[in-house]
Amino acid sequence: MKDLTLIIPAKNESESLPKVLSELKNFDCKILVSLQKDDEKTINAIKSFDIEIYTQNGKGYGNSLIEGIYNCKTNYFCIFNADGSFEVNDLHKMYKLIQTKDFVYTSRYEHGGGSEDDTIITLIGNKIFSKLGNLLFSLNISDILYTYLMGKTECFKKLNINSNDFRFCVELPIKMQLAGMKYKSIPSYEKKRIAGEKKVNALKDGFLILIEIIALFFRYKIFRQKII
Repeated sequence: MKDLTLIIPAKNESESLPKVLSELKNFDCKILVSLQKDDEKTINAIKSFDIEIYTQNGKGYGNSLIEGIYNCKTNYFCIFNADGSFEVNDLHKMYKLIQTKDFVYTSRYEHGGGSEDDTIITLIGNKIFSKLGNLLFSLNISDILYTYLMGKTECFKKLNINSNDFRFCVELPIKMQLAGMKYKSIPSYEKKRIAGEKKVNALKDGFLILIEIIALFFRYKIFRQKII
């Protein structure tokens, strides 16, 4: 897995991130933590680890990922949360599949998956957005907002992803589908986060995500514009 980089977006994760990095120390891959330069508490908490610390130029969850992936020097990347909620053993399954795919997604809602961290609001919202993505863009993803995914770095860079906030979650799979890239989804179990609160605002970010799906539909399906 030396040709894989884990991209970890972090914000105020000084308590959980060191535990996550300790859990990942036996994986033979690179790790890039992307965060704000003023998040000194998190930076100081992870200085002793053999990782790359990348400081964002912009702001937001999506921006952290975009800048991190664009600075990725390996063939493959994987988005990995800093809160301890992702199952590390799924990395082996995803890495095996990515050899013949452009992207590999995980889902909490497929048989064998589950979540200790999902709320009724996020569950309902995710189901609705996943159905919209499947209906409007013929996606085959049951957990569109779950960003535990692995991809080919060169494929990501072709998609011109520009959402700096949580709209990133839907922009990536939709543009991937429109570009005709190959992907697969596997079940995964989301663990209870180690510390801290969810960074997503269910109502505000949910509204922005809905608008993004509709905008992408009109831009690329109705007017038939190219995405790359």
